[in-house]
Amino acid sequence: MSADADVSRPEERRTRRMTPSPDKRASGNPATQAQIDLTVKQQREQKRQEKLAEYQKQMARRKRGKLVWWVVGSVASLAVIGLVVASFVLAPAPAPTYQAQNSTGEVPDGVQTYENRSDHVQGAVTYEQNPPAGGPHNPYWLNCGVYTEPQQNENAVHSLEHGAIWITYDPARVDEAGIDALKAVMPSSYAILSPYPDMDTAVAVSGWNHQLKVDDPTDSRIKDFFTEFWRSQNVPEPNAACSGAIDGPGKA
Repeated sequence: MSADADVSRPEERRTRRMTPSPDKRASGNPATQAQIDLTVKQQREQKRQEKLAEYQKQMARRKRGKLVWWVVGSVASLAVIGLVVASFVLAPAPAPTYQAQNSTGEVPDGVQTYENRSDHVQGAVTYEQNPPAGGPHNPYWLNCGVYTEPQQNENAVHSLEHGAIWITYDPARVDEAGIDALKAVMPSSYAILSPYPDMDTAVAVSGWNHQLKVDDPTDSRIKDFFTEFWRSQNVPEPNAACSGAIDGPGKA
């Protein structure tokens, strides 16, 4: 290898190191180089601002999404609360309760007491009371409940024998409000409500061998009658069923 070749290689290497790479966008002019550097910074800042703006958009979308779901959830919660409140407000009042077999001996004023037979018979019976408060009756009892039509005496009397209370009303004297008032004092079982045309009173409440007649369906003594005589142990067949037999016409 020649001496000239050995000398030229270091020079070439120095020349290559001093030549700027096109990627670095270097310039031999200081002013031009400063402008290049400023342009690069501006581009970087622009990219940073673009990324920041995109990030802010994403955050805004998330906030809007959360707000929408919060509003939807709040509306749904209010709707549920409204339904729950409405179910309590609009629900019918529960049936009153009376203590079975809890006679106090305090008979309400106006109650009439009778002595009636309790044998089972076939066919129609002529009763001493109108409506009847006991006496001979059909072997099948009337299922307790609310009826919109008159019922057979012989079946209803059998229900009285089991301790049920029979509320009868004259439809010519008692309107819908009065009927609702009578329903309001009825317990959920061992009670019958039915129309009874041509009575000598607006309302009659009958238990076995006991009866109360009143002119006002809101009379407080009706409830007192239930307190005293509902499911009494003094009936011929206490604790016998008041369902599972005859459904009369017009059962509600």
